Amino acid sequence: MVNNLEQGFFGIGIQNGKTPENLGVLWRSAQNLGASFIFTIGNRYAKQACDTHKATGAMPYFHYENFEDFYNNLPKGAQLVGVEKNDQAEQLETFTHPRRCVYLLGAEDHGLSKLAQEKSHFLVQFKSELSLNVSIAGSIVMYDRQAKLNFE
Repeated sequence: MVNNLEQGFFGIGIQNGKTPENLGVLWRSAQNLGASFIFTIGNRYAKQACDTHKATGAMPYFHYENFEDFYNNLPKGAQLVGVEKNDQAEQLETFTHPRRCVYLLGAEDHGLSKLAQEKSHFLVQFKSELSLNVSIAGSIVMYDRQAKLNFE
């Protein structure tokens, strides 16, 4: 059960995702790992066959035409955490998750846009030789958040 008086929330989404299946898997993980909402930037997807837990009816889904539209509508007080494999990114293993944040993932082939990386309050990455499927990467980030915040 969600305690609406508890401080903190997070949302997670994909910028220019490649396939609708990635969103469906991320949506299911988001529901299981405590996300408040999910979103897409650029590409829009309908209900997913892989959504066996009916996450589409359990949490809000937002769509933004472009990054500027998304950024201008970030929830008040939320910090943007970009998930991107680059030299400036902090390691997820030692990252302290903000209580109120929005995680943004890029497609496997292009990653986050340059603008998204510049506007992110934080960039995080985790140890992986090659890039991972976006839904798997998002699930790892959400699991890390849940594991760390549950012990505070």
